[in-house]
Amino acid sequence: MSETAVPDGNKLVFELKNGKVVIELRPDLAPLAVERLKLLASEGFYDGVKFHRVIEGFMAQGGDPTGTGTSGSSYPDLKAEFTDKVKFERGTLGMARTMAPHSANSQFFIMFQDVPSLNGQYTIAGKVVEGMEYVDQIKRGTGSSGVVKDPDTIVKAYVEA
Repeated sequence: MSETAVPDGNKLVFELKNGKVVIELRPDLAPLAVERLKLLASEGFYDGVKFHRVIEGFMAQGGDPTGTGTSGSSYPDLKAEFTDKVKFERGTLGMARTMAPHSANSQFFIMFQDVPSLNGQYTIAGKVVEGMEYVDQIKRGTGSSGVVKDPDTIVKAYVEA
């Protein structure tokens, strides 16, 4: 693992071009995913990373350093932390993965609206508690793939108490 200390706070902040998004992390639901998000933010991993896949009425996905949706951090993939305690609703931050349940790494998505079909299928790591209007302004992709031309980026990411 890294020499970087994982911050104590449970608020992940994404500074976007239009404003600040604050996500209340949920270590009670997904301790491994929350630790990874905090570690990567503290290392500057998310600074400048693109929202490469954004689907109107669904979600905005980011967290891939290559901006293609095919990569992650140098850390090992995470064990799935699925829950039935909370639902995928507007503002939920989930961990993106491949078809393999234990493949989440650095990519995440933020929901634009409730999508019950995701419940219990993906790890929920937090929820937007401030700045959802800025998430709503993230540039949308085209077609069912949601690939974005000239995508918006995370200007800076950090953890606060």
